[in-house]
Amino acid sequence: MTRRLVQLMVGLWLYGATMALMVRAGLGLDPWDVFHEGVTHHVDLTFGQVVIVVGALVLLAWIPLRQRPGIGTIANVLVIGVAADVTLAMLPEASSLATGVVMLLAGIVGNGLAGAMYVGAGLGPGPRDGLWTGIVRRTGASVRLVRTGLEVAVLVTGFALGGTVGVGTVLYALAIGPIVQLFLPWFEVRRAPAAEPAPA
Repeated sequence: MTRRLVQLMVGLWLYGATMALMVRAGLGLDPWDVFHEGVTHHVDLTFGQVVIVVGALVLLAWIPLRQRPGIGTIANVLVIGVAADVTLAMLPEASSLATGVVMLLAGIVGNGLAGAMYVGAGLGPGPRDGLWTGIVRRTGASVRLVRTGLEVAVLVTGFALGGTVGVGTVLYALAIGPIVQLFLPWFEVRRAPAAEPAPA
């Protein structure tokens, strides 16, 4: 459990830090972060604070879906937003296109690594992932339909609010799944099988 908790917290902090890296790259964000950034243009909250508030609101939507959060779910709501704000405070915006591309690529790869770490810890999904898995379980709709529908909805809404959509948005959508799949075997914690009962 100690290893799982450490892996979870490191993964969540890295996840928030790489979100900030992509924000500073200025070349496009993943759908949920387009939404988070768009909201910051209309409320007196930082990017990380919006991430926390949205995560908490999404978690409330789990109630009618009868989803149960884990330790990792609650930690996700709190840690990622704090990590994003801390990193944004230290990291300047990209000074050139080349710098922005490097920051974007590092952000996407690092985000995939971080995702594999916290998912591999097996202590509960993030609130946004739990939303679509809960809808799938309750409605019987396809994973592709539900997840794509949610991400398109938050992307369009975020863009309308002023969030940054660009080449990074497309690249993230294409690359994040394979990157997480690549790193996940490194971090997936396998529980030891239950001991066989001693013979009578």
